Amino acid sequence: MSDQSADDEFFEGDATPRWYLIQCKGGESFRASEHLNNQDYEVFHPVLQVQKKRRGKLEWLDEPLFPYYLFIRLDRLASNWRPIRSTRGVLRLVGFGNEPLPVADELIDALRKSSLETASSRDGNVYFRAGEIVEITEGPFRALQAVFESQKGEERAIVLLNMLHNQQRLEMPVHHLRRQE
Repeated sequence: MSDQSADDEFFEGDATPRWYLIQCKGGESFRASEHLNNQDYEVFHPVLQVQKKRRGKLEWLDEPLFPYYLFIRLDRLASNWRPIRSTRGVLRLVGFGNEPLPVADELIDALRKSSLETASSRDGNVYFRAGEIVEITEGPFRALQAVFESQKGEERAIVLLNMLHNQQRLEMPVHHLRRQE
């Protein structure tokens, strides 16, 4: 009798939609996500907004949090798994042997919460928050630590640098700074 209840529990688990990991072809995670969405699959493709210099200007770009991966929610019984492998941009479902392995719902929830917080916290600062310790990477103050004070326009920043036992305000290009690790 206990074997029967264990089988029922396993069957019920299979009927519950779970998240799975898809490995994408190089540089094609956005394409894979779009094509899977067009096929009415529930897809989660966590992205980060980063700022990069292009054509001499800083621009916000979406980059995948996991460059070669995305998540898909599937039901072991009701979902049609066959079209996934032939979807443009998809390499394979990640698993062990021939069995795809589910990803914990808690991980997906944490990633979603984190991406929402990151999106809502984006303010006028390009890279940094006021009071954050930064390292100067170029120029005469290279390799020194400073405190980020504020953003000045798109490409300039004001930092506080300790010199001669006094904090000096310096203006410099934002791309000359990086987060202290």
